[in-house]
Amino acid sequence: MIAQLQGKLVEKSATHIIIDCAGVGYHINISLHTYSLLPNTDFIKVYTHLQIKEDAHTLFGFIEKSEREIFRLLLSVSGIGASIARTMLSSLDPKQITNAIATADVGTIQSIKGIGSKTAQRVILDLKEKVLKLYDLDDVSISQSNTNRDEALSALEVLGFVRKTSEKVIEKIVKEDPDASVESLIKKALKIL
Repeated sequence: MIAQLQGKLVEKSATHIIIDCAGVGYHINISLHTYSLLPNTDFIKVYTHLQIKEDAHTLFGFIEKSEREIFRLLLSVSGIGASIARTMLSSLDPKQITNAIATADVGTIQSIKGIGSKTAQRVILDLKEKVLKLYDLDDVSISQSNTNRDEALSALEVLGFVRKTSEKVIEKIVKEDPDASVESLIKKALKIL
């Protein structure tokens, strides 16, 4: 297993970099998060994950070890391959992903291109305990308002309102009144919608 590479940055794009290590050029796939953290120097170090398949050996690189750990956690979920995991880390930064998993925020994970509701729920189901333990997050960070928000959104969806529109309205109401009950959220949202 190649755990890290250190060498001269020969080529860089939003999707990959090439690092020259003692005359050997390594093609490394990266996320947009890693791309945004690439230093302006020629000499860099990246933490890597090597994926071996029948037809290819593919390297994925990360500036931060924590991003690599999240990438590996995502790969452990059935239905999530390396390209979807990389898309997730390109769409949201690692902290947003861990917070979404820890707070069971299906909407945030589902907002990523290529992730449906079943996959988003599977990610949360499979990884919530690991994320809470690994990042030492409190289970209590799942606030009551978040649960109320989700219940209100579900109720509005059942009533036939478009989820995206409902989310915007509910978010606005929650900002004004974070302790609003489910009934209160629904009533206020119905007045606006």
